[in-house]
Order: sequence, then structure tokens, then C-alpha cells
Amino acid sequence: MFVCLHAPGNLPLLVECARHFSPLIEETAPDAVIFDIRGLNWVFGSPEQIAREIEQRVGIVANLAIACNPDAAFHAARGFRGVTILPLGEEAAILAPLPLFLLGGSPEFARVLDLWGIRTFGQFASLPALGVAARLGDEGVHMQQRARGEDYRQLRLLVDPLVFCEERELEDAVNLLEPLLFLFSQMLRELCERLRFHGRSTNEMHVRLKLERAADHIATLRLPVPMLDSKVLLKLLQLELNDRPPQAPVEKIRIELMPVEPRSTQHGLFLPASPEPEKLAITLARIRGLVGAENIGVAELMNTYRPDRFRLRPLKMAAPVAVPLRPKLTLRRLRPACPAQVLCADGKPARITSSQGRGQVVASAGPWHLSGDWWSDEVWDRQSWDIEVRNGGVFQVYQERLTDWFIAGHYD
Repeated sequence: MFVCLHAPGNLPLLVECARHFSPLIEETAPDAVIFDIRGLNWVFGSPEQIAREIEQRVGIVANLAIACNPDAAFHAARGFRGVTILPLGEEAAILAPLPLFLLGGSPEFARVLDLWGIRTFGQFASLPALGVAARLGDEGVHMQQRARGEDYRQLRLLVDPLVFCEERELEDAVNLLEPLLFLFSQMLRELCERLRFHGRSTNEMHVRLKLERAADHIATLRLPVPMLDSKVLLKLLQLELNDRPPQAPVEKIRIELMPVEPRSTQHGLFLPASPEPEKLAITLARIRGLVGAENIGVAELMNTYRPDRFRLRPLKMAAPVAVPLRPKLTLRRLRPACPAQVLCADGKPARITSSQGRGQVVASAGPWHLSGDWWSDEVWDRQSWDIEVRNGGVFQVYQERLTDWFIAGHYD
């Protein structure tokens, strides 16, 4: 069973009324909604009783029709005033007097029926089905089924955007963090419950605090992984406000959580336990408060051949990737590079003296000539060697602009 409510200029009110009776709602036209009422007979009784309950709920003058398919209810609500009940099998007889323009269709379809002298649903429904199919094609067959009240389709359901936002306007401005945290705790708990109900998590939190006689305080927290723990979110917000507190008493609070798909992980049976990402987020927030947001992140190599050129990008948690284990040397860089004295023979390093090691060079590879940024003030030019020192280890050394020598690092 389906109900159609029709009232010109009152679509939001019609949708609100429909939500009280069913979650399956379609905005069929700017002045009409259709919703599924299957199962309401166990609550209210007969279709007449259901119609009476809906009339009392809508609160405005509206046409209402109940039928076994959506289009029959839609045409009846637009064509008849008040309440119309279309019992199963009697749709064609009830819809018969309706004017044909309510049926819709293409301009060509309407022009042909006008030339035939067809003016009502009943006249069109009484035409031979084979003749309609031969002359009007698939559109004619479909429209004739609608005129007879026989067409059935699924509703094009109204889907609301998922917005998870809470606002609190305070009676008195608050300038202490403790009472604010109490309000934050309540708001975040409610938002997380709504997220959990819709099967979502969040990876971003937007907070706007309206201040007394000052500009709004805005904070955006981006989380490393989707999470749904209000206590963790509250702790992260507390650390943020401790590091950057509002500059005036707070009059209004607005918190919005951005919904994302929840995090799903499958831990290996024989893998060691790792820290929970939620605890990692709190740890990173504390470190950020100590060293500054610009000094924490993941090192990312820059698009240059210059050694040690990198930048920090925000941390994003990703699933671990299995990497095949292959034995290889690891260069442990020295920052800053260690000055050294290098004696050369036949153009190759022969002996090195430095605080990191000293001795005769027994093997070497190179040189590798690297240079860049010649177009700027940070021009650099160096020749790099890998050397092995007798009883001293393996090093990477370089000569800067053919003058000074440095040890860049040592190999493990």
C-alpha cells in the first residue's frame, strides 16, 4: 500500500508528515510525496483509519490517496479532492473520469491522443492494447497501464545527506576550559552514537566557538584513522585547546564530525601486537603541542637529486604492506655531515682522518658527480665516494666544490 499527499507549495511539510509514518519516501513532484505504508494496518487498522491518522498529522488542507501502486495513488491525489481509497482491482474504474493531461507523457504522445479525441483516463484505458502498442509504441503501452492503475514501480527514495553536527548556545559566556570540556563530552557522545547508528566513523572534526566580542575560534582536527571513540575525540580536542586556547569567553559551540566508512583491520595470528591507532593519535597530539605542528609528520623526499632534501607531510595511517626481506646495506646519515681530511692517490681517496674513523682506504667506488640549483642562491656541487677503511668500516664521503671533504654517513 502507498499513500500520496498532494498540497501545492507545502513540500517540506508533506515530507515531514511522511517521515512520521514511513522511512520510504519519494518526492514525486514539487507538490506531492509518495510513501510506503505496508505494515501500518497492524498499528492503525484499515486504510480509512490510516488515512484519518495521516490527515490529523499533516495539519494542512491536502489531498490524500491510498492505492496498491504508487502511480495510481499519485494520479488520484492530484485529480480528486480530500481522501480517496483505491481498493485492489478497482483502480481503473476510480481513475476513469480524470482528465488525460494528468497522465503526463511526451508532447508527441499528447498530440496523437488529442487528434484521436481521447480526453480521459477511462477513454484511453478502453482502447485495444495491441492497437496502442502498434501506434504509440512502448510509451503508449506504459501510459495505458498507468491509466488503468496497473503499472507498478519501485519508489525513488529520498536520501538525506548525512550531516553530523551539534550546536549549543550558552546562557552565560564561559571562559574556563573545564566547563567547556563537560559540554564537549556530551556533544561528542551524542554525535558518536548517531555515527554508530548509521554505520559510520569519522576522520575529521570541525569545531567553531563563537566568542564574546571577538572573532570566532575555529579548530580542525584531522585524525590519522577513522575512529568512533568520543573519549579519544574529547582528549584530542582538549590538547588542541590547551595548545591554542580561545582568546575570549565562549558564547556558542558548534561541532561537526565528517562521516567516513569505518576502519576494518584483520590482524595476523602470529604478528606482534601493535599500539592502537587511537592512542597513537593522542600521542601525536601531545608531541605536536611540544614541538609544533610544523615539526611532526612523515618525511617525504623532494623531487631533486640534492641529498637530504625532504619535507614533512601529515601522517596518514595505512595498512601494512608485506615487503620481501632481502639483505642490503643501510646508510646511516650524519646530520650535520662530519668534516674529514682525505688524502688522494691517482684521483682516489687513499687515507681518511676524522672523528668518525681514520685509516687507510682499502677499497673505493666512485666518484658520483651531483649538482643542482644552479639557477638559485643555493647552488651545490659535490663528488661522492663509497670507501672501506681498514679496520674502520664503510663510509660515504663527498668533496664539496672540489675543496672540503665530509663524511655523509656510514653503512651498516
